[in-house]
Amino acid sequence: MGKTIAEKIFDSHLVDNPSENIHVIRLDAVFCHEITTPGAINDLIAKGKDRVFDSTKIKAVIDHVTPAKDSKTAMQGKILRDWVSRHNIYDFFDIGRNGVCHAIFPEKGFVRPGYTVIMGDSHTCTHGAFGAFAAGVGTTDLEVGILKGVCAFHHPLTIKINIAGKLREGVYAKDVILSIIGRLGVNGATGKVIEFAGPVVDAMSMEARMTCCNMAIEAGATCGICCPDMNTVEYLWEFIKGDYATKKEAFEEFNKFYSDPDAIYEDVMEHDISRLEPLVTFGYKPDQVKPVKEMEGIKVDQVYIGSCTNGRIEDLRVAAQVLKGEKISDYVRGILSPATPKVFSRAMEEGILKIFMDAGFCVTNPTCGACLGMSNGVLAEGEVCASTTNRNFNGRMGKGGMVHLMSPATAAATAIAGHITNSKEFRD
Repeated sequence: MGKTIAEKIFDSHLVDNPSENIHVIRLDAVFCHEITTPGAINDLIAKGKDRVFDSTKIKAVIDHVTPAKDSKTAMQGKILRDWVSRHNIYDFFDIGRNGVCHAIFPEKGFVRPGYTVIMGDSHTCTHGAFGAFAAGVGTTDLEVGILKGVCAFHHPLTIKINIAGKLREGVYAKDVILSIIGRLGVNGATGKVIEFAGPVVDAMSMEARMTCCNMAIEAGATCGICCPDMNTVEYLWEFIKGDYATKKEAFEEFNKFYSDPDAIYEDVMEHDISRLEPLVTFGYKPDQVKPVKEMEGIKVDQVYIGSCTNGRIEDLRVAAQVLKGEKISDYVRGILSPATPKVFSRAMEEGILKIFMDAGFCVTNPTCGACLGMSNGVLAEGEVCASTTNRNFNGRMGKGGMVHLMSPATAAATAIAGHITNSKEFRD
């Protein structure tokens, strides 16, 4: 009987089966940031277990509130810094070198096909784009991961989504994943792995695959995952070229994690995007989606472009194409937060930051702050934000605020118009 990519990864990392459906697996990486990790650190200290299983496999960053906005967030950063120093954790990205965790860790080559990764952050599923099993976990599991390098999961039941057709101009990966969440519902993949497959995924860049995997959690999935291919090899080549003689050799090695043709899936969903048009959320759940044209004219107070979903250079290029030569509405606050220093630098070199600033955007340092309503773009009660982030929960970006999720192209067009609208890139 064939196996899915998730099952193959579990089999290759299995440490123990304390019960038939519980798999304790070995971890290749434990990612940490200053919001969820300090609680785990303090608890380990209180238990007399202030140790790490392998300092080379722990990666840490300060990214959610950066720089600190008050004494409490400054203390969270201090706890993480002191811990990193005590345990000689080399891969730590502090202020000035830091970026959004789910953007900077792949950018540094810390995720590989077949890897197992955990982090105290629900959008850790982003890293499944590389053919890895990556999941967000709670504090207890994070503590065990830090201390022992293992984590327990249920057997990975997988929903396979075959994405077919050809994307129309002005339609992007964000629209694809919103359409899938709209179809599955917020609980449609609870406790399962979503495997993204099909010709559309094959043609996607790694950035686009990360966008899809990033929002798998919004349908309840533990992990979103793509089988590794030559695109994966190309993205990782600068980090793996010392391990393989050729890219073909690397591809053949990664190919062992490809799902078997006779693998058993919990469900297989065919998803044709040939006639898909740009989408936007309404209400307070990410499965509440409509075509942008049906939301046309809804006024916004703020437009936010960034986050672990859509803050990469590919996203900024798309938005800049819409903004070039334009001015945003006088009634809109435009905020751009490139996801990493590398993205920031490339955007500066390519003239993208100038396009944003000339259009009237405020350009800020890499941070997660606005996405979860902690800093860098918090909404006032009654305000509306058009956002390229991943969650539109009630109060997500500020108490009483409304968030409409959309692609960078739609967000840029909305900033210009002052209300939700399609970009000039989309020709219906």
